[in-house]
Amino acid sequence: MEVRVLGRWLWRLIGLAAVGIGALGTVVPLLPTTPFLLLAAWAFARGSERWRQWLLNHPRFGPAIRSWQAERAIPRKAKWIGIASLIGTMLIALWMDLPPAALTLQAIALIAVSIFLLSRPDGNSG
Repeated sequence: MEVRVLGRWLWRLIGLAAVGIGALGTVVPLLPTTPFLLLAAWAFARGSERWRQWLLNHPRFGPAIRSWQAERAIPRKAKWIGIASLIGTMLIALWMDLPPAALTLQAIALIAVSIFLLSRPDGNSG
């Protein structure tokens, strides 16, 4: 096989893996969906325009991806699910009695992610 063909199949494989993880995120608490779907759209853009179009036109996943690509927007519902997940993550860390340094670093990271989520415009799909 030509190197170019192998590259397209590698991008498709990355895209499929990202879609799979993103789909799991719809049912597994604290596993994000949208970042993996954005990764899949990016990979499919390099590996298969047909697969990229399938993802962009998917009734469940497509609206959030299109909203991000067009406006860098995050649907309001996704924002609140994300914030709830971040709070849940911090509560689990507290329950696990992690060392204070680890809790501090985690809190800083989670606050930064929260600020990012809340600073994005609301997308059309939420």
